[in-house]
Amino acid sequence: MPGKVKAYELQSKSKNDLSNQLKELKTELLNLRVQKIAGGSAAKLTKMYVQANLREFYKKKKYLPLDLRPKKTRAIRRRLTKHEASLKTLKQRKKDIHFPPRKYAVKAA
Repeated sequence: MPGKVKAYELQSKSKNDLSNQLKELKTELLNLRVQKIAGGSAAKLTKMYVQANLREFYKKKKYLPLDLRPKKTRAIRRRLTKHEASLKTLKQRKKDIHFPPRKYAVKAA
């Protein structure tokens, strides 16, 4: 089975063929994962490391391919990042500079 699957190849197949192909690929992945833990032959395990190499390749890039991005949930993916949430508007920054919090000295009796 080649690494990349073309869309037109999938469109020409029937639903049963696609489901059978999916089952085969899932069982192959399961076997590869088991072999990885058990210490299988290096030739078989190279299929597993293709994704790790892709992750390494895209590490410093601006955008990740969709299948390499963390799944999480839709709400979490759309949430502001910590950096975005911590940013202040220009007006708020000016207000903080010109009106700092007041400090009071309390005299002990």
